[in-house]
Formats: sequence, C-alpha cells, structure tokens
Amino acid sequence: MKKSIIAGVSMLALATSAFAADQGMRPMFKSGINRHDPVPGVKPLGGLTTFVLKWTYQSKSYNATFVGANPKTGTSTTVPVYIIPMKLTYGSMTTDPTAADYTGKSPVTNTVNSPIFGVLDYTQNGTDLGTTQYEDAFERDVLWGKVQKHTGYHVLLGTPTIEPVQAYTVPKGDGGTTSFDNITVLTADINWFDTQIEGLLKTLAIPANSLPIFLTTQTYLTSGGGCCIGGYHSYTGTQAYSHATYISNPGSTVTFAQDVAALSHEIGEWMDDPLTNNTHVPSACGIYEVGDPLEGTANYGAYPYTLNGMVYHLQDLVTAPYFGAPATTSLKFNQSFQGYKFRVCQNGG
Repeated sequence: MKKSIIAGVSMLALATSAFAADQGMRPMFKSGINRHDPVPGVKPLGGLTTFVLKWTYQSKSYNATFVGANPKTGTSTTVPVYIIPMKLTYGSMTTDPTAADYTGKSPVTNTVNSPIFGVLDYTQNGTDLGTTQYEDAFERDVLWGKVQKHTGYHVLLGTPTIEPVQAYTVPKGDGGTTSFDNITVLTADINWFDTQIEGLLKTLAIPANSLPIFLTTQTYLTSGGGCCIGGYHSYTGTQAYSHATYISNPGSTVTFAQDVAALSHEIGEWMDDPLTNNTHVPSACGIYEVGDPLEGTANYGAYPYTLNGMVYHLQDLVTAPYFGAPATTSLKFNQSFQGYKFRVCQNGG
C-alpha cells in the first residue's frame, strides 16, 4: 500500500481524525496522499525503467505507470534490490530479522529463498506463464494481451544485496507491544519509522534505479493509534522504496503478513505504481493499488507456494481489467492473478 507522511499540523490532525475508525486491531496496508506529487509518466530521477499503460473506460482515458519496459518491445528488465534489515527494540522486546526463527533460519534468509526472488513454474488458468519469480509471473498475467507474442518480456528482481542490520529503539509514545492472531508483536508509529527510512536512504547511498526493501519481523506499524499495518511503499521524489514485515508463525493457521505475504503485496504495488501517483483510474478505485482489494479475502488473500523446503504465503493481486482496462489486456480476462472475477473497482483501490 502506498504511504505518505502528512506535513503540517492541520493536515496531521486531519489524518489522525480520519483514521479514528481504524482504532483497534485490523489488518491493513497503508495508503495516503503523496506528498511528493510526481508527474504521471515521468520516471524517477536516476531511473527505474518505466512505461505507461493507457486505456479507455466508459469514454474516459486513464493511465498507470509500471516498472519495466514497454511490453511490446519484449525486453527483460532486472531491478537491483537492497534488503535493509530493521532491528527494533521497545521496552524488553527486540525484533531482529537477521536472527533465526522457528525454521532455524532468519527472516532475511527465508525472504531471499522465497518465490519473491526464487523461481517456480506458474501455470494460471491453464496457461503457462513461465518459470520465473512470483511478481514477474503476475506482471506477465497483467499484460498477457501484449506479452504472449513478445515472450522476452520480464520484470525481474536482482539477487538482493543485504545491508548491515539497522538497530533502533522505538521511543515511548511511538511504540508498544500487542498480540494479533495470537502472536506477540512490537508496534511502531509509521511516521516515526519512515523518518528513519528516509535517513537511511541517504546514509546508505541506495541507488535510485533500485528497489530498497526495509524488512522488519514480528512488528506491525501503526497510524493514529490504529494497528496493524503490514507494509507500505512510497516515493521520495527520487527514490521508490518499500517496507514489509515478516511475521514468523509456526502454527497451521495463516496469520496476517505471514512470512513474505506483506512483501508480495508491496512489491506488486511498487511494480504497478512505483511513483505512487497512479490515481488516474475510475473514481470507485481511487488509486491503482493491486494488493488492497484482496487483503480482506480468505487467509488475507494469501496462497501457499513451496520452494526450498518451505511453504510460503503470497498474496493474490488484481490485474488491469479490475481498474477498467479492456478484458483482453490480461490473461483470459482475469481480474486477479488467482482468477477472481470482480466488477470494476468492486473492492476499491
């Protein structure tokens, strides 16, 4: 879910008031007004490779900026990735994504070994999309009307560079601990957290043509006192980036943001809205967010995939026809990767 920091006292008060309905425990991803307001179709300074998908719905023209080359070129794009582990402490609780969990491996290691970066053969609704990464298979589904004849088209994530763990103590008033789905988690205010991220983007000198992923574990973010945010993606005006939490859950019941579920949500939304400015969609959608319409479905929209001896949970994502694009844009008229059929903008954006 896209996110922005609300600047100014009156705007901050408005944001807090608007979030009052979210007080308490509710799984969610963060959205908001983009404070940087980039121009549609303009790639980030320094550059991610992007193209603009255009369509007409009910006699109105719409467009959305996607990561990757124009699919008609059949070009493969590989985006460098940096994983920045975020170790957080509040009171007596510390959460560290570089420490081993119940699997005997760390969330960072399990993330790298997951279908986000590893490959599987994806056959959706009887069509083989190729042996590839999860998000690339999704994007090939989204643009199947174009890429089925341009088979070299891919949007791939490079082998991640793992940055040193970044340790922070969450200030009193910005943090806490709670239990969700019977799992004890640390909580941190999203505005405090994002301030740390924007500082790290500068001190770590992350290249603008990359995807930095700020990874937490056993942690949810909060906004206006409302919990629980599993992740967000944003844009500084020069750098697109993402946060996702990795919830380790040894139980048999799927929990919110379990293993790479939140990351699959956020990378899908980054891939189809890297500048967080794809508001040029039917008003019922509001914004072009491919994960949010499905997070309230069974198992928080997650589906199991096994790779490297571990069962991972990756979230279903909606395709372009969900936002009013022609049905022929995507594979077999699907409005989600897993084959859901919806009315246009049925669950918002």
